[in-house]
Amino acid sequence: MTRQARRTALTLIALPLLIGACNRGPGPQSMELTASAYTLRASETKDYAPGIAAWGDKLEPGMKAIAVSRDLIDEGLGHMTEVRIEGLEGTYIVRDKMNKRWEKKIDIFMGMDVERAREWGKRTVTIHWTNPPEE
Repeated sequence: MTRQARRTALTLIALPLLIGACNRGPGPQSMELTASAYTLRASETKDYAPGIAAWGDKLEPGMKAIAVSRDLIDEGLGHMTEVRIEGLEGTYIVRDKMNKRWEKKIDIFMGMDVERAREWGKRTVTIHWTNPPEE
């Protein structure tokens, strides 16, 4: 392989990686990740304050809320970010954050519907959100 051919091959490999790294800027974003579900049961939230999310929001049945793994906060999925989840209707709001052990993951809030949460299980989904312009 010639030197020029190697450079071209490296460029073709590196370009998608560079584009992915630039996905963190302002404007529309999307990401494929793991999504599970959670409910208001004390065992799934804080035993001492069920229904109170990590940012202090009061979760109530019927809310379209998600919890995000903490690595996603740096991607622009901070508190009160609006998120669309492919395959689900409506817009979900980031109202909770997950334990530090999780990465590239969201939990979809399902109120008190334990059966629905179990039925959801764990899936790979694509989410969409918009990062605000940098100041």
